[in-house]
Amino acid sequence: MPRYKLTVEYDGTPFSGWQRQTSRPSVQQALEEAIERFSGEAVTTQAAGRTDAGVHGLGQVVHFDLSKDWDPFRIREALNYHLRPDPVAIIEAEAVGDEFEARFSAKARHYEYRILNRRAPPVIERNHVWHLPMPLDADAMDYAAGMILGTHDFTTFRSAECQAKSPLRTLDAFAVRREAEHIVITASARSFLHHQVRSMVGSLKLVGEGKWKPRDLRAALDARDRQRCGAMAPSGGLYLTRVDY
Repeated sequence: MPRYKLTVEYDGTPFSGWQRQTSRPSVQQALEEAIERFSGEAVTTQAAGRTDAGVHGLGQVVHFDLSKDWDPFRIREALNYHLRPDPVAIIEAEAVGDEFEARFSAKARHYEYRILNRRAPPVIERNHVWHLPMPLDADAMDYAAGMILGTHDFTTFRSAECQAKSPLRTLDAFAVRREAEHIVITASARSFLHHQVRSMVGSLKLVGEGKWKPRDLRAALDARDRQRCGAMAPSGGLYLTRVDY
């Protein structure tokens, strides 16, 4: 059966997350229903990452199989038509070999977390940033982020509901920069634990406020204790930006 790869952009605000749910809307459901409407086939899609409720996708990758060959351009155009008015768009569609798997073929996943650091609340960016009105030291946050790069047991920054077999992960990139009123945090790894990025960002906030020293972030990691984690950052500021293959 022909296999197709999609690059998908979506606003996660109205969805319960990527994964299909029995009683709440999901990105997966919206996409699968659009595929069925244009092709007449019911399919199950596989994504590179199962983003949580409220998390956004700029470069989510998905694959699915159909029983007949379709022009990828036509797939993209048809899906974008049938996805309306859901806030989901197909940026790119391409035919791939049957050995390609959106999840298991991925070599790296890249996330971005955006903080609006000003007194006034967001209007245009509501549900798309974490609004923190207190001054934050982005340089201290960046220094702290660099202290937890590499391969570690990330139990401290792991959800209690995480189903991964091991808490060991290799954090390839974790950096903080200020862009005027925004603080942008980027994280890259082959794979992440459930809630790992939002948990790390929540702890970085404590460094930015001056409540933690940069070394306290590393101490929290080394403790391998979920109780040492700062309050988890909200989902609206998180974006899956790119997946490498």
